[in-house]
Amino acid sequence: MVDYLEYIKNEKKLRNNTLEAYIRDVLQFKEYLSEHDIDEYKETNKTIIITYLMNLQKNGKATSTISRNLASIRCFFQYLLNNNMIDEDPTLNLKSPKSEKKIPSILTTEEVNLLLSQPKSSNFKGARDKAMLELLYAAGLRVSEIISLNINDIDLELGLISVKENDNNQRVIPIGTLALDALTHYIATYRPEDPESGNEPLFINYSGSRLTRQGFWKIIKHYTKKSNINKIITPHTLRHSFAVHLIENGADIKTVQEMLGHSDVSTTHIYSFASDDKELREVYKKSHPRA
Repeated sequence: MVDYLEYIKNEKKLRNNTLEAYIRDVLQFKEYLSEHDIDEYKETNKTIIITYLMNLQKNGKATSTISRNLASIRCFFQYLLNNNMIDEDPTLNLKSPKSEKKIPSILTTEEVNLLLSQPKSSNFKGARDKAMLELLYAAGLRVSEIISLNINDIDLELGLISVKENDNNQRVIPIGTLALDALTHYIATYRPEDPESGNEPLFINYSGSRLTRQGFWKIIKHYTKKSNINKIITPHTLRHSFAVHLIENGADIKTVQEMLGHSDVSTTHIYSFASDDKELREVYKKSHPRA
């Protein structure tokens, strides 16, 4: 599996979370094969793979999870085929189950303001958390992106943030006044920049190490509880809210796509559906006699 891991890291250039999922999916599939006395990959055929996917469905796995499993298995067998370990790819022409695009959960602007008002900037933790939450909503970042930021990725004078993409490219996103003020206070007070500190992590924990995904999730959970917002709020909720609020206020899909870092504009279109849905409900409330 070490060689395969190197293959998908170098050839497929997947994000770390996707890499972990692909490896986990393949290991679970290998375990399934072993349980069914299939010791050689050459013995695997379409029927076995379809049966495995159906088994996942019976166990209550989401359609998206089943689709990812098929993608993981397909990637693995393509690797085996390319390295002459099998004669043919059993995943050829297998199609992923179609799943309905769910409209993402979002916060209203009032809820966003309430959540972002919870951290107080009078100490290190409050200033850091305020800057992180403001930046998360201002730039629509992924968790992995925000915790990967270094001090020199922020241009306070121009009000820009540079986000490294998985393919070694980067996208530049403008950030608003409130996020910029929170970042300026945090950096000036707790992360003073000098010529040797530019490549140091922007957001750190009490020990001075880069903040982790788990640590960031705990922060979101803490302030959600403090705000008494009766919704499940994840870091991605603010990313979704960022996109929908932009579209509601006139931003075009292409611009939002670029800021979110979506490779396919169809992924971004789900946010326009969320916006349309809200507008439709508002019209209904105003027009229907029993709304």
